[in-house]
Amino acid sequence: MPGTVLLLAASPVGKSRLVDAASVLPVLAAVPPAVLSGTDTANVVELADPLEPQAVLTRLRAVAATPGPLTVFVTGQLALDRRQHLPHLALARTTPATVRYTALPWQWIREEFRLRSPGSTTLLVDLHADADAWGWLRTHALDSGRNNAVFGRIAPPPSRRTVAAPAYMKTIATILRSGWRPPVEQLHQQAFTRLGPEAYGDVVLTVPPMPVAAPGGFAPRPSYRTERPRPQMPQGPVGAERAPQPAVVAPPPPPDPHVQVTAAVQAGRHQEADALAVAHEQAAVRAHGPASEQALHWSEVRADLAMFARDSARSCRIWLTVAETRLAAGQAPDSPGVEKAVDRAHHQWGQVRDKSRAQELGTLLAQLRARVPGRRPGALENVRKQLRELQATPF
Repeated sequence: MPGTVLLLAASPVGKSRLVDAASVLPVLAAVPPAVLSGTDTANVVELADPLEPQAVLTRLRAVAATPGPLTVFVTGQLALDRRQHLPHLALARTTPATVRYTALPWQWIREEFRLRSPGSTTLLVDLHADADAWGWLRTHALDSGRNNAVFGRIAPPPSRRTVAAPAYMKTIATILRSGWRPPVEQLHQQAFTRLGPEAYGDVVLTVPPMPVAAPGGFAPRPSYRTERPRPQMPQGPVGAERAPQPAVVAPPPPPDPHVQVTAAVQAGRHQEADALAVAHEQAAVRAHGPASEQALHWSEVRADLAMFARDSARSCRIWLTVAETRLAAGQAPDSPGVEKAVDRAHHQWGQVRDKSRAQELGTLLAQLRARVPGRRPGALENVRKQLRELQATPF
C-alpha cells in the first residue's frame, strides 16, 4: 500500500522568528518519496511557511484520511497563546500577541490523527520553543496522540537575535539521502548521535509505535512450532499384531509473557502491565540472581513500561538501578548494557517535570555520569548545568 508524507515547515517572519524552518525543505525534497515514507511508493505533500491555520488544517485532514502509512515531518517554532496557555505551531504571521489567532493549535494535529489506526502514523518533530513555551514544557508534555509514533526534539530558545537551524531534521534528511531508511527508532538515535552535545539540553520526544520492539523491551517473540510425532518403525516380529497405541501429542508451548504485557499496554492498562513485568522480574531474580540478564531484561521492560505510562521519574530511576546493578556485577563502564541504561536514564530525566524529583534523580545521574560518560561528549556537563538551573529556580 502506498504511503503518504507531509512535510510541514513553519516559522514567523520578522523579529519573532527563532528558527529557519523552511531551510530544511530542500534537503528533505532531495530524498526519494519512498525513502521518506518507508514504503514502496509514496505521495508527498509540502507546506512551506503557511500563512493561515485553516489552510494547514485542510491539509492535515486530507492526509489523515489516506488509508496507508502516514509520515509527518514537522519543523518549526512552538509558542503559547496568552489566554489559554496552550501550545501552538507558529505560522508566518504569528507574533507573541497573536498566537491564538494566527498559529496552529497543536491539539489540531492530535485530533486529526486520532481516528487513524494505531501504528499507522509517525511524526518526526524538530521544534524550537519560545521562552513561554519552554517554561510550559517544564510542567507539561507535548501530547501528540496516544496512537502515533513520535520522535524528535524540542530545543530551548536560541540566544537573543539568533535564528537557529533545524539541525535535528537536517540530520534526519542527510541520513535518508543515503537511499535507505532504517527503522524510525534507529533513525532517531542516529540523528542524536550525530548532533552531539548541542542536543543534550533538548526535550527528547520518543514515543515508539505499538506494538513496540524497543531494545531490551518486550516485543512479542515468535512462538515455537510444535512438530507432529514422527512415524515409528514397527517393533517385534514382522506381521505380529500390535495393540493400538495412543497418539503422542507434544504439549503446547507456554504463552509468551511479552505478548500479555504488550496487550495490556495497548489497552492502556499500564498498572497491569507493570504488575506482570514485576512478577517475571522477581521470578528471574529467584531463579538466576539479581544481576542476571534474565532479571535485568525484565527491569528494562519495566523502565520502558514507565515511559509508556508517562512516568519519566520512575523510568529514570529504574534505568539508574539497572546501570548500577550492571556495574556492581563487574560490567565495564563502556559496555553496551551499561551505556544504554545510563543514556536512557539521562533521556528520561530530561522529561521529569517535578523539580524536587528532578534534583534528586539528577544528583544520582551526575554521580553515574562521572563513571559512565557515554559516547556523546558533554553528557556530564549537561547534567551539571541542568542541576545548577534547577537549584537556581525557586520551587
